[in-house]
Amino acid sequence: MPKGYLIGHITVNDPDAYAEYVARDTAILARHGGRFIVRGGLSETPEGAAHQRHVVIEFPSYAAAQSAYADPDYQDVADIRRRTADSVIILVEGT
Repeated sequence: MPKGYLIGHITVNDPDAYAEYVARDTAILARHGGRFIVRGGLSETPEGAAHQRHVVIEFPSYAAAQSAYADPDYQDVADIRRRTADSVIILVEGT
């Protein structure tokens, strides 16, 4: 079965408040089998425009990624991200 991925492209506008999102989201996503592959770090954009921060979370399946994103606990925490950052969140099935 192909794995699923949650990919986030994020520009943080309020780093102090955003820190709460980072502190709280990990355990929720891990309950769905989520494992951070990329969480910030150095990056460059050789073509096009991009946000400042990039995150890739691997899940056992696409359905698990969907379930993690839809989890009411995650959505509660995601509201912190929505208030403190501009972001694009993508769910994708791997190969």
